[in-house]
Amino acid sequence: MQDLTLVMAQLDPLVGDIPGNAARAIEAVREARIEHGADIVVFPELFLSGYPPEDLLLRPSMETRLREARAKMAEKISRDVLVIIGYPGVREGKCYNLAGVLYNGQWEAEYAKQALPNYQVFDEQRYFTPGTEPLVYEHKGAKLGLLICEDLWEGAPVKAAREAGAEVLISLNASPYHQDKPAERLRLLELRAQDVQRPIVYVNTIGGQDELVFDGGSSCVDASGQLKVLAPYWQAGLMPIQLLQTSADTWEPQAGEIEPDVEPEESLYCALVTGLRDYVNKSGFKGVVLGLSGGIDSALSLAIAVDALGPQRVQAVMMPYHYTADISKQDAAEQANLLGVHYDVMPIEPMVEAFMGTLAESFAGTERDTTEENLQSRCRGVLLMTISNKKGLMVLTTGNKSEMAVGYATLYGDMVGGYNAIKDVYKTWVYRLARWRNTQSPAIPERVIERPPSAELAPDQQDSDSLPDYDVLDAILVRYIEGDMSAESIIAAGFEEEDVYKVVKLVDRCEYKRRQAPVGVRVTPRGFGRDRRYPIVNGWQPGD
Repeated sequence: MQDLTLVMAQLDPLVGDIPGNAARAIEAVREARIEHGADIVVFPELFLSGYPPEDLLLRPSMETRLREARAKMAEKISRDVLVIIGYPGVREGKCYNLAGVLYNGQWEAEYAKQALPNYQVFDEQRYFTPGTEPLVYEHKGAKLGLLICEDLWEGAPVKAAREAGAEVLISLNASPYHQDKPAERLRLLELRAQDVQRPIVYVNTIGGQDELVFDGGSSCVDASGQLKVLAPYWQAGLMPIQLLQTSADTWEPQAGEIEPDVEPEESLYCALVTGLRDYVNKSGFKGVVLGLSGGIDSALSLAIAVDALGPQRVQAVMMPYHYTADISKQDAAEQANLLGVHYDVMPIEPMVEAFMGTLAESFAGTERDTTEENLQSRCRGVLLMTISNKKGLMVLTTGNKSEMAVGYATLYGDMVGGYNAIKDVYKTWVYRLARWRNTQSPAIPERVIERPPSAELAPDQQDSDSLPDYDVLDAILVRYIEGDMSAESIIAAGFEEEDVYKVVKLVDRCEYKRRQAPVGVRVTPRGFGRDRRYPIVNGWQPGD
């Protein structure tokens, strides 16, 4: 009888940086060996390419770069550590999602992912050929069955690995976060372990990649499904597991560190911070600039930006007009001072009046309408983009999911920017997150949270003038967007017919706006982007 130390390498690769990711892996194995005495080190799915590599997989040089990186790993990594790592690979003219086994300077085996997801944000059938065979690799008496992400969800590859003799199942994953996803994964691990009566090691990636964000939470359950080890969420690092051989064919993971449960608000907030931080840093921006209006959305966005990048890399700009309330100006200044960011006040009245003067002849004989309101927003967008160009700061937009759903935003105005941390956050959750953030340290003036929301583009304007109350609006949107319920089904659930048809029609006709919106952190099961792909021009009726 013996024991093995397996280290889960919960790390943040950079998509496309194959040499850099290989160097990260080499260093992680060295550290795992020195600090934890690792016998085995396991990395996430597609670690060498980063996840998801998308059409980089179609580049002819991808395979060449991967071979060079794997050769470097074989040369540099200690001979006495078994390494299991994910990468794409072309074999006999077909591309596979692979888990490679490196030991003693040799790449000894490869497992090809069998279950290729093609739903929500996943598009793996576009690139990969499914594997057909299990792989069980024996190391120091332990028979290790390899799996990759969706294999675990589908289930059949898990049973195939057990039938092939696996005593411990090891799953490499790049499982993106959305609300409630961490709990879903733990329930799945419990179920699969009980199904096959084998312990499972689950190694997940971490960090942000475009709209996707990965929360980590690498874990291990025993053969009964009991959680034995759970790595911290939202933190990169190396997490050891002790595997104890208790009989000739039985290995039991020993109890180790288990990350405590966190509030839903904390988990979601960490996702937004991680997504923004990695997007800005990996893209090479110096920092961000945003319009700080004194409203709740820009206030929460500012707090996220400061937590992601630090105050020295964040600039806030108040751009008042006639309808900007004094309390908005006061609250924006108070928050900027509270968080220590660079803060400017740039009135837009001269710009708006100049535009209106130029347009006066063209607009003669027309009534004032939303055109003039939108012009205010577009003037603000011009200012922010000009600051961006001059200072190398990315414009952070601040519209929430409720507003993006119904088009309550101005193209080339408040939609101008490079990224939106709260793009996939419903308005009701914006308030929840703001209140939670203030429990950690003062960040958002209380009056910003308590006052009725307003775009302040017209006298005494409130959001409720144009939209149902946000509690009602979000409840309808969740059913229509996340649940794909018809208008009739939503009405049957107890909502007012007038509200439902108004909201559904707005969602359907504003697809063209959302297509032009900046990318943002995806935190719901049906974000606007990869998840939801509706035609802009179509004849679908909202009652269907």
